[in-house]
Amino acid sequence: MRIFKRLSLNRDFFILVVTLSLFFLVGLINGTFTSVDTLLRVLNSSLILILVSAGATLVILTKGIDVSIGAVLGLSAIIFGSLLNQNAPPLLAFLLCLLVGASAGLFNGVMVALFGIPPIIATLGSLGLYRGIALLYSGGSWIESVPIEIKQLSTRTFGQLSILAWITLSVVTAMYLFLRYHRWGRYFYLTGSNEDAARLLGVPVKTVQLTAFIGSGVLAAVAGVVFTSQIGFIPTQAGSGIELRAIGASVIGGVSLLGGTGTVLGAASGAYFLTSIDSILVSLKFPAYWNDLLSGLILLLVLIFDQRLPDLLNNVSGARKTFVPDVTKSQTSEQMHSEKDNADRAKS
Repeated sequence: MRIFKRLSLNRDFFILVVTLSLFFLVGLINGTFTSVDTLLRVLNSSLILILVSAGATLVILTKGIDVSIGAVLGLSAIIFGSLLNQNAPPLLAFLLCLLVGASAGLFNGVMVALFGIPPIIATLGSLGLYRGIALLYSGGSWIESVPIEIKQLSTRTFGQLSILAWITLSVVTAMYLFLRYHRWGRYFYLTGSNEDAARLLGVPVKTVQLTAFIGSGVLAAVAGVVFTSQIGFIPTQAGSGIELRAIGASVIGGVSLLGGTGTVLGAASGAYFLTSIDSILVSLKFPAYWNDLLSGLILLLVLIFDQRLPDLLNNVSGARKTFVPDVTKSQTSEQMHSEKDNADRAKS
């Protein structure tokens, strides 16, 4: 039971072990699959989902949810690509892309934190809004002819990783350190754990919620840039459906939908795990529709695991705690009866 308890507390490590085990098992079938090169290729393929999952985690930690991140990714990518096609400097296009993502996140945060609209309702509405803006801006046409220097950012260089991969890993590491060690980072956990108690402790709850949604929007915009570089063109429905995979990756990585629990590293591990499942199915030549089926099944199993394992561990530990007092009480009762019998015999 101690092993299961440790695994439930160290979900990011557990997901890493499971992922490596899957690679090993598939390697027994396909010897060319299990290699360091394959692990790095999967990492390069998972960058978009890692970034979006990290953004989703910020919001989930505050007991919110953002289902518009896929639309924000698509809108940011379309604006980034169109600016590049208009010969705008790449740095300016990138900064405007981040501004779009931050503005979209701010809009979501205002609806949730200031107007009190439930996060799922607010972001469902903004999802359609951002998709509509993207279609109007692009005229319903794909953005093509991305400059070659942007595509080269996805080329594997130092350490067999692309520049974008190193940037993504740096962002995830910085977010982990911020949430774990900085006072403002701990505010995210306090807000998600108990909003009223956090407010009594002086935590600016509304500001924290606004910051979480803005961070989610910015990371979705960065994911849009990575999408543009890796794919080389931008369809009008870019990022569609990735919000559900991002939330699923966060939950698989140990982020609780009830808020206040989880890490960005866990979410990144969950994103890598889901991407590795896709790669494994391709290696084993499974049909594409198996990806969503297995991802959904794994997510359901993880939710059941989260729900039932703590109760099981508590019941087992509780049984152990109550077992000793019962024996002690029975022994004490026997001693009392024995002492009473001895006293009666002495009197007689």
